[in-house]
Amino acid sequence: MTALSSENCSLQYQIHQTNQPLDVNCLLFLIVLGKILLNILTLGMRRKNTHQNFMEYFCISLAFVDLLLLVNISIISYFRDFVLLGIRFTKYHICLLTQIISFTYGFLHYPVFLIACLDYCVNVSKTTKLSFKCQKLFYLFAVMLIWISVFTYVLGDPAIYQSLQAQNVYSYRCPFYVSIQSYWLSVFMVMTLLIAFIVSWSEVIPLIQAIRVTSYMNETVLYFPLSSHSSCTVRSKKALLSQLLVCFLGTWLPFVGLQGTLLILQVQIPAFIEMNIPWLYFVNSFLVAAVYWFNDHKLSLEDIALPLDPFVHWKCCFLPLTIPTLEKMEKPISITIC
Repeated sequence: MTALSSENCSLQYQIHQTNQPLDVNCLLFLIVLGKILLNILTLGMRRKNTHQNFMEYFCISLAFVDLLLLVNISIISYFRDFVLLGIRFTKYHICLLTQIISFTYGFLHYPVFLIACLDYCVNVSKTTKLSFKCQKLFYLFAVMLIWISVFTYVLGDPAIYQSLQAQNVYSYRCPFYVSIQSYWLSVFMVMTLLIAFIVSWSEVIPLIQAIRVTSYMNETVLYFPLSSHSSCTVRSKKALLSQLLVCFLGTWLPFVGLQGTLLILQVQIPAFIEMNIPWLYFVNSFLVAAVYWFNDHKLSLEDIALPLDPFVHWKCCFLPLTIPTLEKMEKPISITIC
């Protein structure tokens, strides 16, 4: 990649940069800074008593890479033109570095989705029993492996190399890669949620009408009174689907609406912005719900040992079945919603 940082490219970039009405480097700094603030806000809002899993570790690694990108942009912007380890760095490299990060983020969606899905499937099936320390080391290794593999692929792919070289030599607007992986993943999840709602709408409507907001274990949860849908049992996939759907949309409905709007309008968002922690936790909740539904036969009414979600309180889906006298044990903090 040293060929991309030649002095000719740097000089051409600096000459044409003065003709731009808006400083691209300043805009990139503000975008990345805003993304980091969003990361901090999201990580601060999550529930703290969640089990360790692959997605948690990857979210933290993504926050670290975003911070590293901001630091590099800040250093290059401050010193403007300097030499480090024999390589001359100029403002041109801010665009180049962000483009490389954008390509890297764009290729991470499918691998992260698949690994997180496998992680939950293994945890629910309980086929392996690793100690906490071994599990932690395994997640760290998996996160490092996926970052190194994708980053190596981006730097070594001739097509990406030629794309970066052509964009930076002949274009001075610093274009960024738009991930096709995130697009199809969004289509898949939104369509799945739509189909699930259509299939279970006869169960979803009465369930929504019966929802109560109550306090359980010092947490505010959605409670579905058993009497309003007494036919619901964990063994019924359709009933379980409606419960999972209501729990999921109760937390992520605005995000689902945002995803649907972006798909309909075909908005193209650079990959380094689109791969963010709220998106990853949205995917995480979707995977948790899917794993619960496909493993409904393994859910026990007496002892539901479910992996916890940082944002969705999934256990409240099963409270009417496990604790039918909840309303007598805990005082509701609001009346029926509908």
